[in-house]
Amino acid sequence: MADRPSVLFVCVHNAGRSQMAAAWLTHLAGDRVEVRSAGSQPADAVNPVAVEAMAELGIDIAAATPRVLTDDAVQTSDVVITMGCGDACPFFPGTRYEDWVLTDPAGQGLDVVREVRDEIRRRVEDLVVSLDLEVRHD
Repeated sequence: MADRPSVLFVCVHNAGRSQMAAAWLTHLAGDRVEVRSAGSQPADAVNPVAVEAMAELGIDIAAATPRVLTDDAVQTSDVVITMGCGDACPFFPGTRYEDWVLTDPAGQGLDVVREVRDEIRRRVEDLVVSLDLEVRHD
């Protein structure tokens, strides 16, 4: 792994889970990690309820844009975290893969999305530790 590890978060629409995870990793690890997110079938915009849930904690993802998953993004990542994208994510030897089973926030109310947001934070904190980095605290 490089001095600055690269992490890619992938979900189907790149509009909720993967955007929240990328924002959490950026928030908790700062520039010590290269953070990307993508979707196998990206939506037109980030889920507004996910935007609201993250904004409650001072993290702004309103300007984030769903991006399409590419082989290059996977191949150039040290860690790929999938969240319900099925077999759409290509596999490359030497890349660390994790599959996080999380509720899809699409169509969910704010209370459910808050639970997803908080579970993602816990998992991202564990990820930061596994990358031998300290979690930044506000």
